Amino acid sequence: MTIMWPRAAGILAHPTSFPSPHGVGDIGPGLERFFDFLATAGQTLWQTLPLGPTGYGASPYATLSAFAGNPALISPERLVEDDLLTETDIAEPPAFPARRVDYAAATAWKTRLLVSACARFMEQRRHPLRAAYDEFREQNADWLDDFALFMALKEAHEQRPWVEWPRRYAQRERRALAEARHALADSIAQHRFAQFMFFRQWARTRDEASQRGVRIIGDLAIFVAHDSADVWSRPDYFFLDDEGQPTVVAGVPPDYFSKTGQRWGNPLYRWDILRDSGYRWWVDRVRQALKVYDIIRLDHFRGFESYWETPASSPDAASGMWKPGPGADLFHAIRAELGEVPLIAEDLGVITPEVRALRRSLGFPGMRVLQFAFGGTARNHDLPHNYTPNSVVYTGTHDNDTTRGWFAATADHERAYALAYLGCEPRNVVWAMIRAAYASVARMAIIPLQDVLELGSEARMNYPSRTAGNWEWRYAEGDLTFAHAQRLRKLVELYGR
Repeated sequence: MTIMWPRAAGILAHPTSFPSPHGVGDIGPGLERFFDFLATAGQTLWQTLPLGPTGYGASPYATLSAFAGNPALISPERLVEDDLLTETDIAEPPAFPARRVDYAAATAWKTRLLVSACARFMEQRRHPLRAAYDEFREQNADWLDDFALFMALKEAHEQRPWVEWPRRYAQRERRALAEARHALADSIAQHRFAQFMFFRQWARTRDEASQRGVRIIGDLAIFVAHDSADVWSRPDYFFLDDEGQPTVVAGVPPDYFSKTGQRWGNPLYRWDILRDSGYRWWVDRVRQALKVYDIIRLDHFRGFESYWETPASSPDAASGMWKPGPGADLFHAIRAELGEVPLIAEDLGVITPEVRALRRSLGFPGMRVLQFAFGGTARNHDLPHNYTPNSVVYTGTHDNDTTRGWFAATADHERAYALAYLGCEPRNVVWAMIRAAYASVARMAIIPLQDVLELGSEARMNYPSRTAGNWEWRYAEGDLTFAHAQRLRKLVELYGR
């Protein structure tokens, strides 16, 4: 069944990019002001990257849990409002960079504040939030208890991956875990509290968005990190050896861009075991995502049709092979349990007829990216005249350069084609791309915030081939103006979005 998506426009921006005095954007006042901007600009969609707790490298696509929220996104101002911190507690943050995230420094500051807030909460047995906290623990026990224990054990072992813990913990021996729950009770309580506060603040975020007519699109990465509470707590769902190490890993095969392919390293699912359980873990994962988002974007959708399997012992992805994914069977199970779920298929890259057929059979809109449109012929499916209505168009994604940066670095023939197609001068190319997205028949048009601000490569969010220095871009208070909002609103009104 195909959902009848209304024509709409929105902005792609991760919360870490919002202005905040606390070193990293969060889900506090900066986000509320962003929602005001969206309303003024006639935007009815906000797309974010995954919101889980990040580990090494701060990638939102390699989180420590597929169910938990990122404590770094908790707003200290909101903790003051809940009488868990004082204005004095948050009054003198360190001197953080204004236009990039220093994750180590920001996390240390936020952790200190959260530890203080948790201690104050635990000391007040009659705190007004006590009943809500107890209810949250009960309703989320199926993932929360394992996650809090995983994080406490990780801290106790100097943040090392779980396969490097003593075997009794890595292998989840019952007696060892019972002893750990007792010995690490304070740390476990802090992680439970942080999750309670994240989801409490996020519920307010959803209300603030809804009041302004904004729906939230969120990413659901197909694979999970090996060093995660998910793999540690359910090793039977993944191809692992007796020591917990992956035997095969995810990636993509060699192509025009890489002679050896991309070895991502995520453990691969045992889809047969998941199928026998009725895909329970995946159903629960989507159910959790629906508590956070209005619409879900399925990252690497082609992996549900077939995925690239590489031996874990291989240094690259060249020696892999295609293996069948769960296909429509998984999504039928999700629909049977949860009803019609609003899903977008990220179908970028080399997509086979089988993947296209799967997406069409499920009725999911696919993606089009204008930065990919000008390297071929007039038949390129990323050119607006080739779109179908059941599509979501972007100028670029989180993995792309900004449009200004792309235009400066791309081949001469692509620049010439883009200028001829868009009918613009080089200085106007960014807003000409935005206009082309809005004018297209695609039901949804999503523009990265960096393109609204016409920023260059210095504002790029992620370099897929780079292991450090990603996910750091922030904008400062005052960068996003009423003039930007008015310019977007005019396009919204002109093209019926």
